Amino acid sequence: MNREYHKWFSPALGREMELLIFGHGGMPAIIFPTSQGRFYEFEDRGMVEAVHRKIHHGQLQLFCVDSVDAESWYNRGAPGHWRVARHLQYEQYILKEVQALVRQKNHAPQLALAGCSFGGFHAVSMALRHPDVFTGMLSMSGAFDLSGFLNGYYDQDVYLLFPNHFLPNLHDPWYLDRYRKNVYVLATGVHDQCWDQNEKLAAIMRQKGIPVRLDVWGDNTGHDWPSWQRMAAEYF
Repeated sequence: MNREYHKWFSPALGREMELLIFGHGGMPAIIFPTSQGRFYEFEDRGMVEAVHRKIHHGQLQLFCVDSVDAESWYNRGAPGHWRVARHLQYEQYILKEVQALVRQKNHAPQLALAGCSFGGFHAVSMALRHPDVFTGMLSMSGAFDLSGFLNGYYDQDVYLLFPNHFLPNLHDPWYLDRYRKNVYVLATGVHDQCWDQNEKLAAIMRQKGIPVRLDVWGDNTGHDWPSWQRMAAEYF
């Protein structure tokens, strides 16, 4: 299996960022780590192994990025507006720098986003904010309303980051037409604390005519890596 390590100074973030690539072709997917996780988490937690056959056969290529959650959402000592601004810088890093690397390595027309838990938030938020760039997303046990992280701070940027906030009021055909051409999967479990948020987001998307696959896994599926390994093997 092709495995590549990349590191560069990010203009968007003003710091060095690292990532790992697995595979040589197929559908490219940018993978976000869990809360404050690192770029090697997906490999260390057995997620790459769970889909290694598709990677080996050139059906899937993973771009596992680092996070800056500790500098944004989890930076409790910083004011809310600064933490949101740092997240938006991270989004620009993904949109401009990581996407450029993906396109250099892979010329497939698709580009998916995926993540578990907090990584699911990143995948869903960015996919729905930029449906012209990202053609699909997979959230495994994601949570989508992070209002509690900001100690009451709220502005237009916050509103536009949370899909359960902005989607109900969205009527722009530019977005809706693109959503309806893309592929969106929300996976959760019967013992997952994020089950309710997935149900609510799926209901909003369906009300807007946005095709979404919501799967609630039984068999004691919870908010844990063994569950996410099984989900990755199912959906990727």
